[in-house]
Amino acid sequence: MAAYVDALFGLAVKRRASDIHLEPQKRGLTIRLRVDGLLHYVPSPPDDIAHRLCARIKVMAAMDIAERRLPQDGRFTAYGDGQPLDLRVSSLPTLWGEKLVLRLVPNDASILGLGDLGLSGAQRRYFLNALSKPQGLILVTGPTGSGKTLTLYSALQQLNEPHRNISTAEEPIEIPLAGINQIGIKPQIGLGFAETLRALLRQDPDVLMIGEIRDADTASMAIRAAQTGHLVLSTVHTKSAAATLMRLNQLGLSNRDVAESVTLILAQRLLRLLCNHCKIPAATTSALNSRQGMGSRYQANLSGCAHCLQGYWGRIGIFELCQPEGLDDALPSVGHANAKTLGLRDMALGCYQAGDTSLDEVNRVVPAESVSGAL
Repeated sequence: MAAYVDALFGLAVKRRASDIHLEPQKRGLTIRLRVDGLLHYVPSPPDDIAHRLCARIKVMAAMDIAERRLPQDGRFTAYGDGQPLDLRVSSLPTLWGEKLVLRLVPNDASILGLGDLGLSGAQRRYFLNALSKPQGLILVTGPTGSGKTLTLYSALQQLNEPHRNISTAEEPIEIPLAGINQIGIKPQIGLGFAETLRALLRQDPDVLMIGEIRDADTASMAIRAAQTGHLVLSTVHTKSAAATLMRLNQLGLSNRDVAESVTLILAQRLLRLLCNHCKIPAATTSALNSRQGMGSRYQANLSGCAHCLQGYWGRIGIFELCQPEGLDDALPSVGHANAKTLGLRDMALGCYQAGDTSLDEVNRVVPAESVSGAL
């Protein structure tokens, strides 16, 4: 059993998985790894191991192995492919048994510099300019799994200097960062984002990071902090930068407060990158290709090779940057139609034009028929 668990963790590391799914089905236990945002099957364990595997992991995570009726959470450290892993475990009762999802928590070495996120030169300058301001609210928006947290951590690393007091409120704490005060919120005991932020404002902060603005109290506290001399970073779940203003209005914030406080809004997605060892030339007969002009276009080799998984290896961020009206004429306003000049699909098509990704991937992540709006 222990050998199988070690082998599973080693496989997850080799394939760069972010999550391991253990899913009991009618015919046995199914195992899938999430790699570059998509789930992939791996061979199921033998029957004599499958029924004990979940119990073994629950023991490692200090979870109650006798409780199978209620969801549980746990955490533990193990080794995979010779390197230490921090794993966060979530259990859930299902029709055929208890399902476990293990999140491989990245370490601080996985945090990218701002120059490695995928921002264009102009976008990086706007982002750095917003981070250099002593106060204001910077919002990163996008669906779950679009890389928002990594963008925020990269920004925190950029700001992490001895003369700054930086604190975060997170659910949960994703990556421990030296020199930063990180607080894991606990809604079950009444310690939510708003309560934590209210307490942090009495801790002489310079920079605050809020894991997510999800209710009116947290939104109001974030705006108050930004208006009283603090730099605040947070995320909002919306489809686009323009939809973020609508969400803030829905949370009770006035247009005036938003315009006075919000420094920058970043909408982002993650595009899978084609494997440079096996990508193949794409057909260029479609109307879209003919409009894009000259360029090196490729598609994925779905059979993959020894270097990749189904023709892809790694991901890169694509971004749309906007500011509320009146803050800076150099950036498109979220209220203007020309905000789409920095749109996510345009940036994704630029990656396709450069030969970095496929048209199929562009259409999967930012389909042409996609419309702005809150999720």
